[in-house]
Amino acid sequence: MERRRVAITGLGLITAVGRTRDETWRAILAGTNGIAPITSFDTTDHRVTFAGEVKGFDPTVAMDLKDARKADRYAQFAVCAAAEAMAQAAPGDLDPERAGVLIGSGIGGFQTFEEQHAKLLEKGPTRVSPMFIPMMIADMASGLVSIAHGFRGPNYATVSACASAGHAIGLAYEHIANGTADLMITGGSEASVCPMAMAGFSAMKALSTRNDDPAHASRPFDAERDGFVLGEGAGILVLEELERARARGAVILAEVAGYGMTADAFHMTQPDNEGKGARNAMRLAVATAGLDLTDIGYINAHGTSTPFNDKIETLAIRDLFGDHARKLAVSSTKSMTGHLLGAAGGIEAAFTALALKEGILPPTINYSHPDPECDLDYCPNAAVSRPIEAALSTSLGFGGHNVSLCLKRWPD
Repeated sequence: MERRRVAITGLGLITAVGRTRDETWRAILAGTNGIAPITSFDTTDHRVTFAGEVKGFDPTVAMDLKDARKADRYAQFAVCAAAEAMAQAAPGDLDPERAGVLIGSGIGGFQTFEEQHAKLLEKGPTRVSPMFIPMMIADMASGLVSIAHGFRGPNYATVSACASAGHAIGLAYEHIANGTADLMITGGSEASVCPMAMAGFSAMKALSTRNDDPAHASRPFDAERDGFVLGEGAGILVLEELERARARGAVILAEVAGYGMTADAFHMTQPDNEGKGARNAMRLAVATAGLDLTDIGYINAHGTSTPFNDKIETLAIRDLFGDHARKLAVSSTKSMTGHLLGAAGGIEAAFTALALKEGILPPTINYSHPDPECDLDYCPNAAVSRPIEAALSTSLGFGGHNVSLCLKRWPD
């Protein structure tokens, strides 16, 4: 069977810089910082006291109040972002057996786990909620979104740390390309700004400790970077078989043209020190898209703001693209949103699609001290107007998981 082409026809975004797609994208292009002191719990005893929280989120914009109370915050994000993406896609009549949902999450219902574990310790096992398990498990975002839209096609979740959403989008693309679905809601969702997650990442010394200056804490590729900043939110895409989208006159935001998935097979938390896994994921993404490396004009990098990751990712880009690396624009939008873990690849794929459609590349903010080992064009501090034809969105996760998605501009 001939492989089918895949279009992006809808996007939904909830981040620290905006509760909708348009609000988030305008803030990203303006270089708005979303990092601030944590307000959702007492951080007195914590080593790190700031994050990229979603402010003023109200799940009832897309959920019945009773249903919202039975869903973890990560699943609420997914349902609301999916509703926005589907409203934009407006796919018309669908065979529900050929429409699916595939949403990744690195941890799932972490807040529910933490709350119910505290209840177990304080009041005993009989007081644990009967909704504990369904609220906590990492596939429930996909389950709730399928219920909301009546989709009965492929439905599952990917869990691969910070590469979860990238894997979800790559596999959703595969379902449509291979003909097992005509439309997929996909991406990632995460809500891990909670005491246990902050304590765990702090114990690893993975987080920035700039408690006195949160606005400048996430500084990818800058010589003074000192760790990542935890963020939360969701990035959801509607993928659709391209000819179906064209036939109904849908606005096509970009084409998903290919992807690459690899493993470092090296270390639990550190990337391979030669960048081989990241490099091969990007190489496969470009190859499966049928493009040359010189066709790529922009990379939305993983760019966590950790000393080691940014250096190795830069090395991987330089090794793969050679002389063309000097002509590429590379940016890390985590400088504004923080690191959304399993949802990062969802919002960053959405940013990449919007960059292709509008010909504007988002900046890396807080970039002020060049690092000799990070020597690419990182779109420092201001968005860049530059039409591009193809771009990569790359996600790299603990466990050595690497995903790169290749998107192409769709001519208006």
